[in-house]
Amino acid sequence: MSAKVLLHVGTPKTGTSYLQDVLFRNQRVLAQHGILYPADRFDAHFLAALDLMRLPWGGLETEAVGAWDRLAERVREHRGTAIISHEILATASRSQVGRALESLGHGAGTEVHLVLSVRDLVRQIPAEWQENVKHRSTVSYAAFLDQVRDPARESRIATWFWGVQEIPDILDRWGHDLPPEQVHLVTVPPPGGPPELLWQRFSRTFGLDDVDLDLHAERSNPSLGVPETALLRRINLAVNKVVEPAQYRPLVRELLAHQTLSRRTRSPRLALPPDVHPWAQQLATSWADEVSRRGYDVVGDLHDLTGAPPLSRWSDPDRPAEKQVAGAAVEAIRALLLENVRLREEEARLHGELEESRRALERSYLRPSYRLREKVVRRLQGGRVGRGALAVYRRVRGRSSRSA
Repeated sequence: MSAKVLLHVGTPKTGTSYLQDVLFRNQRVLAQHGILYPADRFDAHFLAALDLMRLPWGGLETEAVGAWDRLAERVREHRGTAIISHEILATASRSQVGRALESLGHGAGTEVHLVLSVRDLVRQIPAEWQENVKHRSTVSYAAFLDQVRDPARESRIATWFWGVQEIPDILDRWGHDLPPEQVHLVTVPPPGGPPELLWQRFSRTFGLDDVDLDLHAERSNPSLGVPETALLRRINLAVNKVVEPAQYRPLVRELLAHQTLSRRTRSPRLALPPDVHPWAQQLATSWADEVSRRGYDVVGDLHDLTGAPPLSRWSDPDRPAEKQVAGAAVEAIRALLLENVRLREEEARLHGELEESRRALERSYLRPSYRLREKVVRRLQGGRVGRGALAVYRRVRGRSSRSA
């Protein structure tokens, strides 16, 4: 079994996409240092998490069947250090956690370390609403905030949000059977700091400081501004009933949100309303106190969980500046037009290749050799011996069609 497993279970919007991209692209380099990141595709750990928790996810759950057991088997067969990482694991139940740890060899000689990356609620709450919007949600920001702050936490939104964001509860579920020194909390630095600082904290936690990795990002989960998110929500209201999830992902979430609208960095940023800000800071401070009391290994600074002070000017995404939304809409239309042009050109190229193939086939039919073969086949098909000879010929050529 693996001597050590580093199990990174979240939380969302804490640099997880970048971390997983680096690990996936550097698998060979990691293997040279005895480190296994078991993934034959970028979303392998996502599918394993879906399988472990039996989560419905737009049809992907059927593709995920058996993914966790396959992942765990590869980890058990490895003799060095193994890394598993996906942020939706944060919401696993205690029974699912128990199954996961047991399947990885916990209690049978494997040293399992839990890694939880965390960010202040001041940024996490608006980021989570935006992620909902990027996954087809039409819920307004005000309604989202009301559901998140509802003490009953009975709505789907509240259940999911606190399942992946309530730090003490996540640590209770995932770390209750691990010693504190094997539970590591990586804090996301406040905005404005060195961009490489978060990676340095991840690198220290996962023991990658001496590994020469390619840190160029090919995948990320960029954020949107206020007018861009408002536009995306309006698009959801208009297209959810006519665009299937399989088409929504590449066209809306990837092309529009990630590749186009995220580049508009001068628009107002999503933030908490001034009246919600104190509540979020107070709650995060209580979490930091609880983590400190438990004695976990903190990589970073627990003060990072406090969050920045309120913005001097807050922009409401439910009532955005319409001029800014219009500017974002023009960018979105431009991106869709360019994609349509690309697809039409590709369609024309394929039509041309198909037409050329059809003409080549017609020319082959007109050749004397083809007409002679056709004449011979017709004669052979007229008798029992001839049909037998044709059958032998086709088996030798490996053909299954009726043509010679």
